[in-house]
Amino acid sequence: MAERHAILAIDQGTTSSRAMVFDSAGSILAVAQAEFPQIYPDAGWVEHDPEAIWKTTITAAKQAVAEAGAKGDDVSCVGITNQRETTLVWDRKTGEPIHNAIVWQDRRTAQICADLRAAEHVPLVRERTGLLLDPYFSATKIAWILDHVPGARARAEAGELAFGTVDSFLIWRLTEGKVHATDATNASRTSLFNIHTNDWDEALLAIFRVPRACLPQVKDCAADFGMTATALFGRPLPITGVAGDQQAAAIGQAGFAEGAIKSTYGTGCFVLVNTGQKPVTSGNNLLTTISYRLNGETTYALEGSIFSAGASVQWLRDELGIIKDARETEALAQSLDGNQGVYVVPAFAGLGAPHWRADARGLICGLSRGSGRAAIARATLESVAYQTADLLSAMQADGVVNTNLRVDGGMVANDWMLQFLADILQTPVERPTIMETTALGAAFLAGLQMGYFDGLDDIARRWQRDVIIPPTMKKSVRDGLLAGWQQAVRRALAP
Repeated sequence: MAERHAILAIDQGTTSSRAMVFDSAGSILAVAQAEFPQIYPDAGWVEHDPEAIWKTTITAAKQAVAEAGAKGDDVSCVGITNQRETTLVWDRKTGEPIHNAIVWQDRRTAQICADLRAAEHVPLVRERTGLLLDPYFSATKIAWILDHVPGARARAEAGELAFGTVDSFLIWRLTEGKVHATDATNASRTSLFNIHTNDWDEALLAIFRVPRACLPQVKDCAADFGMTATALFGRPLPITGVAGDQQAAAIGQAGFAEGAIKSTYGTGCFVLVNTGQKPVTSGNNLLTTISYRLNGETTYALEGSIFSAGASVQWLRDELGIIKDARETEALAQSLDGNQGVYVVPAFAGLGAPHWRADARGLICGLSRGSGRAAIARATLESVAYQTADLLSAMQADGVVNTNLRVDGGMVANDWMLQFLADILQTPVERPTIMETTALGAAFLAGLQMGYFDGLDDIARRWQRDVIIPPTMKKSVRDGLLAGWQQAVRRALAP
């Protein structure tokens, strides 16, 4: 459409809050970002301070809006995308959280999930939600908070407390408590939402012991989510688009055709393939999830989740201290002719798909006296490609035929990693011109609700490819590398 509009996309992630302003052609007008600390109260536990989430989000949003305004672009609407599954519970009167946010990576509810599996609840949960019984999802996190904060369960049952994933918490704060809502994609990651009826499920609420009174209203991804408070941006702005980060990335990659596949490399790695309007049940431990819901019509996806991708590079920087900046890893990897037999299995929070083993723990194997920081850095990058290969193998076993892969996220700026990814997958890899497709997807949804786009085909026409990288590695070399990886994974899974 000819008229130019400015759209604020809030991208609240696991390690930072980012705000980007796009025009309706998909071009970036302004960017702001603020990191916040991770909290590790115990082994396998990960929390965020909700006030840090809010403060960094609103600081980044105000900065981006001001930067765009200084260029003559006034923001007209807001889209939100967020780290999924992360769980918050807050007081409906004051808006104050009653506990730190429990992050999607957190494994504290592993025993609760084991008990539910023993009680044979897996078939019902799988059939109605498309998900596995795992600490990753929100339901057991909600129950844990209600059980461990004094008086919380009674207050939740009385309707005094509100649960939300991060999108819902931000909507509440942005609208000064006027709106308690989420979208279908975030709801579909809670283990409480029936993806076939598109409603909270009473049987699931009973299994996980979550009161319906604390749950948000579920809306389409492009919908009216209320108006921001006037004081925040100088005028009220409509919130018109919401999706969980991986679904937003698929939208930003224009993954609207059945069979379209994308992989996002952020804190974790997530591969989504569009399966159309009929949900596909995986026989290989992949998740069936909602890709997007527009005009009341649901489009589904198969998803494979890797818990540690960019988080592994942060580990190199923050815990091992062998790099000062993530960009150093590319040169370190290129400095070696091969991986020297070194493998890193980054099971810092267990292993996700297709293993789903909360008890797995990370390891480095194959070290020799000559192994140094370059070998460990390279093996860490390689682990992301190997894990992606595991996911695509599972998808192929479920009948998915992929001819290429669209990638995005912070790690895909690394050309060496992309080439290795293409080689290991034996699949061409496409990187878009705008790599921040998660924020772009949120902007597309917000603009769609505002009428700035004529539909999904109009959005798809705006997607632009930066580069396509074909595989060049010999099959025998690839097969040898994958065999070494599988051996390393078996060690990580060993009791």
